Amino acid sequence: MLASGVASMIVAYIRQAVGRARYAVLEDGAVAATVPGLRGVIAVGRTKAACRRELASVIEEWVLVRVARGLRVPKLGGVEVRVKRAS
Repeated sequence: MLASGVASMIVAYIRQAVGRARYAVLEDGAVAATVPGLRGVIAVGRTKAACRRELASVIEEWVLVRVARGLRVPKLGGVEVRVKRAS
């Protein structure tokens, strides 16, 4: 379970990232989204709303994997994710 401070930091980061998303309608009518500056983050949904929900989930997982691997999470706007390693 994440500490409330870390969880709120991640929620703020997800909001910032989703707000920067770029959407495209695919040939089959589905919607795809990417976030500039977040390499490898992509989501697809049947509608834009479904795509946004999936994108938020993908961003959360992307952040958690980067933190777990000790990789930097790029700052977005004034929001950054910084987690200290437990000793």
